[in-house]
Amino acid sequence: MTAPAGIQLSGLTKTFHGRGKLVEALRDVTLTCPPGSFTALIGPSGCGKSTVLRASLGLEPLDAGTVEIGGQPPERATAGGITGVAFQDAGLLPWRTVARNIALPLEVLGRDTGPAAGRIRDLIALVGLKGYEDALPGELSGGMRQRVAIARALVSEPRVLFLDEPFGALDQILRRQMNIELQRIWAETGVTTLLVTHGIDEAVFLADRVAVMQAAPGRIIDIVEIDLPRPREPTLFSAPHFHDLCDRIAGVLHGR
Repeated sequence: MTAPAGIQLSGLTKTFHGRGKLVEALRDVTLTCPPGSFTALIGPSGCGKSTVLRASLGLEPLDAGTVEIGGQPPERATAGGITGVAFQDAGLLPWRTVARNIALPLEVLGRDTGPAAGRIRDLIALVGLKGYEDALPGELSGGMRQRVAIARALVSEPRVLFLDEPFGALDQILRRQMNIELQRIWAETGVTTLLVTHGIDEAVFLADRVAVMQAAPGRIIDIVEIDLPRPREPTLFSAPHFHDLCDRIAGVLHGR
């Protein structure tokens, strides 16, 4: 198993020009994610969460600030397969089977997919899709497609995993099931994970710490440590301390 890498975001600042005015998307966003940790980034729509994630992948130029993934700039980390990413839209190629969709990042990185056949089979089993190797995306449910997207994000053996609302389009029951599955996958891989989410309960259930953002300008206003033991069972969703943590984060979000 590849050793996880840390994420260091320092002073991220970004301004967009639009409709005759400047929009300060990010102001001095600083966040440290230690190797092997699970961090959630939460905030209202338009607060800059996805901009932080895109900047972390080298997809969004910054006005100021730096991103380091395992001590490397994001572009180098991405080109080296150190980072993996899954978005809300699974983005699977409809003409490729599950196995070939998972293999795609290896092809993009110029790696031979033949030696990775065993790893692809292992990832399919890891995300609970054994037996669906040759299925096409149109034959899968929404939750199954997201499982494929997570396996695809892990196929290059990344040291850091970025997740941008991966379960945002799922209903509440399926979303909780996927939260439980994601916790299991994270525990088995040990990959450093940064999750962007709108869901307070999702953030508290999954993360070691929750960074709370505020909009106009987008900035981190609090970091809440989640002192819940692992592994976290589904019964945790009804536990008093779980709800206390959710209420604390909701209070920060709503200025209470």
